[in-house]
Amino acid sequence: MSLPTSCKTIAVANQKGGVGKTTSSINLAAALAKKRKKILLIDSDPQGNASSGVGVDSRSLKANLYGALVGNCTVAESVISTDVKNLDLIPANINLVAAEIELVTKQSRERTLKSVLEPLSENYDYILIDCPPSLGLLTVNALTAANSVLIPMQCEYFAMEGLAQLVNTIRSVKKSFNSSLYIEGLLLTMYDTRNKLTHQVAEEIQRHFSQQLFKTVIPRNVRLSECPSHGQTVIDYDIRSKGAKAYIQLAKEFLKNQR
Repeated sequence: MSLPTSCKTIAVANQKGGVGKTTSSINLAAALAKKRKKILLIDSDPQGNASSGVGVDSRSLKANLYGALVGNCTVAESVISTDVKNLDLIPANINLVAAEIELVTKQSRERTLKSVLEPLSENYDYILIDCPPSLGLLTVNALTAANSVLIPMQCEYFAMEGLAQLVNTIRSVKKSFNSSLYIEGLLLTMYDTRNKLTHQVAEEIQRHFSQQLFKTVIPRNVRLSECPSHGQTVIDYDIRSKGAKAYIQLAKEFLKNQR
């Protein structure tokens, strides 16, 4: 495979927890890798769920995102291959909590991740950053490093309220650190067609963000819940499941939308 000529970085972000952010990061990355795109998945959450979700036990790894950010290792040393062809990972573990503290006094602290990733860009078609469920310095670093933001959203009562906060943060980052940042799309997750509230929230999001809403929705699916405990993406765990089919469809829609 020839090296990619250009690389796009996408931050997968939502400060609300439990909206399918890590699930979407892992499975969109895997679906794109299946389409022969060279992918780097970055686990930027100290919980390390994106790492374990692709079968990597990151608890004892010294070369990881924390090490790369604070200079304990090179970014090349922190990259590991996964069992998914074309998918590499920069793992994270609980040590990443300290990065927010250690970066506070650093000059251009918001641009640390961007500068760290620059040597890798020629190796990949897409870099996906799984952000933590907060709007802290790690998320700001991801937004500063990214070309665009993908926002997973659960169709629940407070979804729009959380979205407003995130959009304000994106605007602030765009104004101060990354003028070309834009919203890649809003992705409805855990979609339950039997739930009346799901339809009501989806209609409201459609009203306000019709141009930025992915047509693909991610359904509630037991296979999506099961696969992380096996250290597998849903595509490897059960490619015939509704969850796998949805992320494969999302990858198609994502690639079709690329500028």
